[in-house]
Amino acid sequence: MDFIAILAKEFSLRKEQVQAVIELLDAGNTIPFIARYRKEATGSLDDQVLREMAERLEYLRNLDKRRQEIEKSLTEQNALTEELQEKLSKAQTLAELEDLYRPFRPKRRTRATIAKERGLEPLALWLLLQLPGCDPAQEAAKYVDAEKEVPDAESALAGARDILAESISDDAALRKALRSLLLRQGIIETKAAKDEDSVYSMYYDYSEPVPKMAAHRVLAVNRGEREEFLKVSLKAPDETALREINLAFVRPGSKAADQVALACADAWERLLFPSLEREIRSVLTDRANEGAIRVFSQNLHQLLMQPPIKGKVTLGVDPGFRTGCKLAVVDENGKVLETGVGHFTLPGQEMAKAQSAKLIKRMVKQHGVTAIAIGNGTASRESEQFIASLLPDMPGVAYVIVSEAGASVYSASKQAAAEFPDFDVTQRSAVSIARRMQDPLAELVKIDPKAIGVGQYQHDLKQNELTAALDGVVEQCVNAVGVEISTASAELLSHVAGIGPALAKNIVAYREENGISSRATLKKVSKLGPKAFEQCAGFLRVMDSKNPLDATAVHPESYDAAKALLSKLGYELKDVKNGGVPGIASKAREYGFEKLAKELDIGLPTLNDIVNELQKPGRDPRDELPKPVLRTDVLDVKDLQPGMELTGTVRNVIDFGAFVDIGVHQDGLVHISRMADRFIKHPSEVVKVGDVVKVWVVSVDEKKKRIALTMVKGRE
Repeated sequence: MDFIAILAKEFSLRKEQVQAVIELLDAGNTIPFIARYRKEATGSLDDQVLREMAERLEYLRNLDKRRQEIEKSLTEQNALTEELQEKLSKAQTLAELEDLYRPFRPKRRTRATIAKERGLEPLALWLLLQLPGCDPAQEAAKYVDAEKEVPDAESALAGARDILAESISDDAALRKALRSLLLRQGIIETKAAKDEDSVYSMYYDYSEPVPKMAAHRVLAVNRGEREEFLKVSLKAPDETALREINLAFVRPGSKAADQVALACADAWERLLFPSLEREIRSVLTDRANEGAIRVFSQNLHQLLMQPPIKGKVTLGVDPGFRTGCKLAVVDENGKVLETGVGHFTLPGQEMAKAQSAKLIKRMVKQHGVTAIAIGNGTASRESEQFIASLLPDMPGVAYVIVSEAGASVYSASKQAAAEFPDFDVTQRSAVSIARRMQDPLAELVKIDPKAIGVGQYQHDLKQNELTAALDGVVEQCVNAVGVEISTASAELLSHVAGIGPALAKNIVAYREENGISSRATLKKVSKLGPKAFEQCAGFLRVMDSKNPLDATAVHPESYDAAKALLSKLGYELKDVKNGGVPGIASKAREYGFEKLAKELDIGLPTLNDIVNELQKPGRDPRDELPKPVLRTDVLDVKDLQPGMELTGTVRNVIDFGAFVDIGVHQDGLVHISRMADRFIKHPSEVVKVGDVVKVWVVSVDEKKKRIALTMVKGRE
């Protein structure tokens, strides 16, 4: 199989690009490294395309491996004809391969195998010929044999039809045609499996054509069936299917044709449809799984890439009722300055509330707090109201609600506990909340991505595929931003290209014992060899290194080129350390990029990257994104009225809309039909997680805690 030609065609790329990508992947290079530092070879393909190519390459290789296994098995069975081998070589999917192999696959004992054991296969083959003027009953009488449990001609014909039915159901071309028919014309029907109300009530008497079944409805129906609230079935166009089968096997004008027609009907009802029904359900689930993972990945990427709120001393508040609210003040760099506990969420705590107010105001004044991060967990609404009531006495302070606060604590690793050995879990949670606001990426990498809560039906998806996709997103984000090695946690370091959990722990251990003064120092870390150094070095920043290039995204392999570039354009290395070289891009253009690239013996993409990096060393791509909304007041659901205009932050994007935080501790839903004044296929065409959007209230249901919003004024 020519993988290069196939991938080049599918991705509309030159064969040289595809070949370079395959060679780089096979040599053990990571996707972030290839995307960032091997642009000349790949034609500047980005992370996403490279990941898709890597996944497709793996599929094609598995396909080829399975093809070889099938050919070997057929050869051993002495069943591999030239015609069959040609069909196998042209198969483009695993399903096609398995359809071709189906007649030869070892089977359990079936009605057809029993009939063959009784010597009825020659009769079946004779019937299939459908000769003019033949007499099936007369021919069947030849096979009557009491010892073989064939007592009469009708029993012989029944056994022959069983053989024909199985043969028909194993026909690869027919299965492909019928599968396509069901995907086009099949209808999913759902009924109530029990007489009680549930979240699946809308599916208690529901039907929808297969091609129109949205991913989120497929997943909802699957869960309802799994939880035994729904009975799910596929309604097929039976007449059309039987006509297709008969056209393939029945030859009118022969008495044997009636027997073949009976076998066709049996094949459809007993063998083909039940098998294809399972396949269609599986296809729908796979598509839904793929779509949900894609949406989850997009949401996670946007969440991880939320801009940090830098330069603010922050008070983290982990809300609670009985045990109070844990408080933690951290400085601009995340260092813990003070922790405490406040009691202000339960009624009848007036004295405790007064003491808590005094404590918080003192913390704010003493440490210069300018931002408060409140966890979106138990008692967060009460905490938000209390904090908001104190803001008039704390000029210059604003607050932000941090979602999924608990997850960052209760799924925290041993590293977090090691950092704060004297803190209990809630104290660590308050610190985490504050740090989450200051640098979302650094804190969120400590959480299992599936627990972050920006997907749909994530627990119903194929967990291996979901984990692989989300790990890829985390890796992409971490490497796009870069990591300051002197402060990074082991969790954060483990996502840097070429490192992984074991090396990350070794780096932290070496750092704590010896410090890391330069990128070159990394070579002294246990088990961090040349290949790992090549992959990770460009993504790690050493801000205090004597070599200012260590604080940039310039790879060590390009240091000589970067120094030569500076020299040619009249700069010195120390200029980079003093905040970058703003005029270097214009000077490079005057000198000529192609001329520079040739003289420096590097490609144009690498030259461009070096120039951009020297112009603004260690730039953070998150700084260009919209900042989180810091609030100074608080709303209640009771305050909302239809038509009210609000500003909110998109918290989750799903197939049928987006959930928006509008500051009332209950996210509102903007349905896809209310997202734009034009038709859109998916909400991700309009919004992404972290976007700050203007919305209008459509309706409020306090009892069901539902808020309907619109992004198109006047659309209800």
